[in-house]
Amino acid sequence: MARRTVDELVAEARRHLDRVRPDHLAAEQADGALVVDVRNAQHRHRDGELPGAVVIDRNALEWRLDPASPHRIPEATGYDRRIIVVCDEGYSSSLAAATLRTLGLRRATDLVGGYRAWAAAQAETGRA
Repeated sequence: MARRTVDELVAEARRHLDRVRPDHLAAEQADGALVVDVRNAQHRHRDGELPGAVVIDRNALEWRLDPASPHRIPEATGYDRRIIVVCDEGYSSSLAAATLRTLGLRRATDLVGGYRAWAAAQAETGRA
């Protein structure tokens, strides 16, 4: 197998994702998307919570969102559920969303720029 860089992995993941812009996140949530915050506790404490998001540690993400897993969360209702993964800056969330798609969660994606971009967009509009 050929060696690849992490930048190449992220780029490959993103080619298959319909990524969500920060200014569209609220509309996605209103339409029923499950927003999943995978930032660690330190980042959430420092920067704040993401309203309406379910917090899942990145190392448990696949088990909690796979509808076939006995360890799934109640919100993991099916393979067609829209899931938007949010990390701090939008890199690890791209990889996580790609993994969820491999599990069959075909509408999984992530937030462009992560929580930081969302917070900046909120500040620009005076919502922060």
